[in-house]
Amino acid sequence: FTEEKLGQAEKTELDAHLENLLSKAECTKLWTEKIMKQTEVLLQPNPNARIEEFVYEKLDRKAPSRMNNPELLGQYMIDAGNEFGPGTAYGNALIKCGETQKRIGTADRELIQTSAINFLTPLRNFIEGDYKTITKERKLLQNKRLDLDAAKTRLKKAKVAEARAAVS
Repeated sequence: FTEEKLGQAEKTELDAHLENLLSKAECTKLWTEKIMKQTEVLLQPNPNARIEEFVYEKLDRKAPSRMNNPELLGQYMIDAGNEFGPGTAYGNALIKCGETQKRIGTADRELIQTSAINFLTPLRNFIEGDYKTITKERKLLQNKRLDLDAAKTRLKKAKVAEARAAVS
């Protein structure tokens, strides 16, 4: 490998179709990682919460369930509406808005869970499974190619030495 990089050895070229497939796999991995990260940012804009979720995930533990912002706002509105009295116009409006906010929060939570299961999980499986297999096989192929090139170089040197011995 070092001799190839220094230009002292010939490099056996891989099939163009295989090179194209390897290039596509690398491009797919790059874009998959970018899409995953941006989706995670969209689903959970708070970086501290993302880090906390990441830590819980690495520890194989479930993150504690917390109310999201729309649910929290809804709860505050309901509490305030009850404080003012459901019989008052303002209190009644706060309770209705609070219930709607809580439904929005629940829908948001369901969107995040569904997105994580149906969208992020397959992407993560590609990165952690299929791409690791591709990388392992690529490395194995590279080692076999280097072994072949080394054998070709030894054969060439042996032929040159044999030709010199025949001339002498």
